Amino acid sequence: MFLWTVLLNIVDPIFQKPKTHTLDLDETLLARIGQRDREAFNEFYALTEKILYSYILSIVKDHHTTNDLLQETYLKIMNSAHLYQPMGKPMAWVFTMAKRLCYDYFREQKRKSTIDFDDIENVAEYTHEETRDTQELLDIALAILNEQEREIVLLSAITGLKHREIAENLDMKLSTVLSKYHRAIKKMREHLKKEGIR
Repeated sequence: MFLWTVLLNIVDPIFQKPKTHTLDLDETLLARIGQRDREAFNEFYALTEKILYSYILSIVKDHHTTNDLLQETYLKIMNSAHLYQPMGKPMAWVFTMAKRLCYDYFREQKRKSTIDFDDIENVAEYTHEETRDTQELLDIALAILNEQEREIVLLSAITGLKHREIAENLDMKLSTVLSKYHRAIKKMREHLKKEGIR
């Protein structure tokens, strides 16, 4: 019973209007990262880590795999930033890269019965941490929402991005994002009621 009380305290913000957060990402950061500027990378990481974590989690639905793919994505960004062409949507470029890595991971899982994570470079400094209670709440959301709903809800609830920013970064219409967001919240409410939690 205590766990559900804790989860309700965590989930309540999802059912309230999300805090607004503006992602003010300077595209020149990617050019600087392309020139191996460690300070630019650290700044880029600080601005995007929570958003990118939420996005990858919405696809793979597993905290540990998300952390691994998050690290891989940042390594890919470091190695590919010199190829970025300024187009006004740096996060769309990052999301595309992350999504490809996620799908590569799924393809690899189909070919292998187990995965050897010893081959992946350990970059513990760039690992997102969640509490156990938060993880259990996320598991509930991840279990009942489809991929697009998860992307939208997690980007809104965890990072506080405005719906307009989510629409721009996911290359969707604002009306579509709003519709999917409200549908997802309704699903979560109904699930919690069914479980006798809300």
